[in-house]
Amino acid sequence: MAGTLSVPGAEESRFDVIVVGAGINGAGIARDAALRGLRVLLLDKSGIGSGTSSWSTRLIHGGLRYLEHYEIGLVRESLREREILLRIAPHLVRPLPFLIPIYEDNKRGPLLIRLGMMAYDALSLDKSVPHHSMLTRDELLRRDPGLKREGLRAAALYYDAQVEYPERLAFENALSAREQGAVIHTYAHVDSLLTTGKRVDGVAFTDLLEGTRHQARAPITINAAGPWVDELLANDRLHPDRQIGGTKGSHVVVMPFPGAPHEALYVEAGTDHRPYFIVPWNDMYLIGTTDTRYESDLNTVVPDESEIDYLIRETNGVIPDAGLTRDAVLYAYAGVRPLPFKPAGSEGGITRSHIIRDHAPEIEGLVSIVGGKLTTYRSLAQEAVDMLYRKMGKKPSPCATARVPLPGARTADYAAFAHDFASGSGLPEEASRQLLRVYGTRSTQVVENAHGDADLLTPFSDTGAIGAEVPFSFEKELARTLRDSLQRCTMVGWGPSVGIGADEKAVEIAVRHLGWTQDRAREEVAAYRKYVERYKPRSLLPQSRDECPHESATRVRDTQ
Repeated sequence: MAGTLSVPGAEESRFDVIVVGAGINGAGIARDAALRGLRVLLLDKSGIGSGTSSWSTRLIHGGLRYLEHYEIGLVRESLREREILLRIAPHLVRPLPFLIPIYEDNKRGPLLIRLGMMAYDALSLDKSVPHHSMLTRDELLRRDPGLKREGLRAAALYYDAQVEYPERLAFENALSAREQGAVIHTYAHVDSLLTTGKRVDGVAFTDLLEGTRHQARAPITINAAGPWVDELLANDRLHPDRQIGGTKGSHVVVMPFPGAPHEALYVEAGTDHRPYFIVPWNDMYLIGTTDTRYESDLNTVVPDESEIDYLIRETNGVIPDAGLTRDAVLYAYAGVRPLPFKPAGSEGGITRSHIIRDHAPEIEGLVSIVGGKLTTYRSLAQEAVDMLYRKMGKKPSPCATARVPLPGARTADYAAFAHDFASGSGLPEEASRQLLRVYGTRSTQVVENAHGDADLLTPFSDTGAIGAEVPFSFEKELARTLRDSLQRCTMVGWGPSVGIGADEKAVEIAVRHLGWTQDRAREEVAAYRKYVERYKPRSLLPQSRDECPHESATRVRDTQ
């Protein structure tokens, strides 16, 4: 029997499933279920895509490294899903070339790399990107002359894909779910699972911004809380076994540097032979990731200085002219992978395959999602919703998520749309380009939301974002806080200055166009800056105001 959401003043709503966690997996499950006509409630204690989804290396890839651990099925699934995402979200997911330089002291030599490349191609015969090729030493150096020459033997060139803004991928899944009738409640902290005997029949949660408490009931609750899966289970008296054994991954972000590669580099670290990436990203470079077990506070995961030094040192080692120092790091971020609990063994050996754990018969009405990757979120969601139908005693309805484009890709020819928008929008080139990267076909709605106001059609940050995006994020995109607007809607918070400076301009726009008070404007900026301290941004250092041109371009007057 479906239950109710007790929101004072609202009509009674009934749900078939409650999904806890609006990261990429939870949002994907909500979309799939809603597209099949199920009544869905999606909850998250923060904003959409604000956790692990946001702290990844931002790649949609087949998992070349997984071949070493014989996870052939996962690689095949990932490569298939990569093709689907290139098709249903071309504004967010784009092909990206990768180079693997091979050195004499590498653990993986040319023969092993070549065999891996051949297997990669064989597992993705239906792909739209080019096959791999092997490059000689000279061919590689002509392509990327900044690479270390000593000991260089050869290289492999292959293609995967990049999602610059995984937050937007999660958001568009949630937006699609909402369009199909799903109820989405962010900043909803689930305090406990509601139980009848050994059956879970709903959740009790608190709206963290309003301070109100609510209950929602449904026959099935899906725990898609990522690294917080066990935390949700621990809030209840059912006490299932530990599910998550997360590992921490850290990244650093730097501006283009001497010798920087044109393609992404997939490099074997000299000190410990771990593979890591140097990736052109968001007009900067993203370097990562690390992989260490993590047992500390999940709510304040911060990159260690030793991890930052490791990534800088390894990059300087493979690109000698880079000359990167700690001061070159614009910011760094870290997150925890929600991997299955494995008490011993190497971090790299923990499977990256997902587990959809039905807690029945010990606990009825409860399913937990363990693991999962950005790349395979859609197939995970399909599997989870199929299980949901079976648990309801019904035959699964057909899944449509592999063929129905996400909201920002609704056009017969996305390339033609992008060309026409860029040439006809009347906006600066940087602004129209950024709008397309963030909103796709919904860019026209953002411009229309400006209602011809020149102020709202003017860029307000170092990313090229225009003023109209601020009210649009609150009126059309579920933003409830400045952080939502900057880090999950406009993507200003992932620019070179992590939104410092632009945050002040954004609240000025909110005061004028959304009716914010000056008190709220000050409070929102203070809360935003407090949060981004975890990224150790250079733009928050006093001396950086004079050192970094990106900040000086966004200096605005105080809102006070």
